[in-house]
Amino acid sequence: MLNPVHLRTLVAVIRAGSFADAARDLGYTGSAVSQQIATLERVVKVPLFERAAHSVRPTAAAEFLAARAHDTLASLKALEDDITGMAEGTVGLIRIGSFPTASEQLLPEALAAFLSRHPKVEILLDEGESEDLVTSLQDGRIDLALVYHYDLVPKSWPRSLQAKPLLDEELILLLPEGHRLTTADTVVLPDLATENWVSTREGTPGSKCMVRLCTGKGFEPAVAVRSNDYDVIRSFVRSSLGIALVPALSHVTSDGVFAARLQDVTARRHVVVLHRATKYNRAVTEALRALERAAAAIVATRPGVCPPTPGYVTHPDAGNGEGH
Repeated sequence: MLNPVHLRTLVAVIRAGSFADAARDLGYTGSAVSQQIATLERVVKVPLFERAAHSVRPTAAAEFLAARAHDTLASLKALEDDITGMAEGTVGLIRIGSFPTASEQLLPEALAAFLSRHPKVEILLDEGESEDLVTSLQDGRIDLALVYHYDLVPKSWPRSLQAKPLLDEELILLLPEGHRLTTADTVVLPDLATENWVSTREGTPGSKCMVRLCTGKGFEPAVAVRSNDYDVIRSFVRSSLGIALVPALSHVTSDGVFAARLQDVTARRHVVVLHRATKYNRAVTEALRALERAAAAIVATRPGVCPPTPGYVTHPDAGNGEGH
């Protein structure tokens, strides 16, 4: 089998014109160069140099082999550079799973900043339900998973994964313009006991949290319509089909929709990024930092979005869909 080191030595000898000059160029001894060429000749089974007392001259076989070796050695050097880059986190592939709100609000800034520093790292992004993302992360099909959980809906992440909190979101009440409570100084949950509600799919963490908040205040919310798309939820509220409680990151100022804070609701949605305990890809560490910086920027500018709760250690496991 051809040895790349021997091929490099062959090219160096032909370029330098002698074993001694090639040895100086390569940092080898003259005998080391001679031994490498002799070994290469045994492998290819043809002489590569015509040796005289004070000079060597490459044979046609040597010229042919060196010419063919140039591209091979260049490809090998590129591969070696890529391996070094992969070890340093500057080259490679990161596979990220996310839920829709994070994909829209958090990832664009984070990935743009990351790729500006690591242009040779490829990003593959996939959206999915938290339960599926956690499974994909455990199986090694993705490297990072952006997921969320709500207060009042506690569960646990798998022990094989680590969770890094990114931000917390207040829950915002959406009312149609002209609603009786849009002029109220304060709004509390009991004020909404007779309202129709717009909610996410039954059984999602967001829906469960809303129901538990209401039942904690003594009433069962009447859900008139459901959707897991926040744009659709806003449209339903605008059309007076009901009121809604949504996390702050999903809220977009919209004509015909009035946003208010419930004075007696402190429950929040928590956005975290999950990764496996052992990070074999150094670029993953850099991507985590980019996500943290992007989250901090959102916290600084977005009303209702807060830093992660200090000391928060409950890590709920995957919910059933974004659950809004």
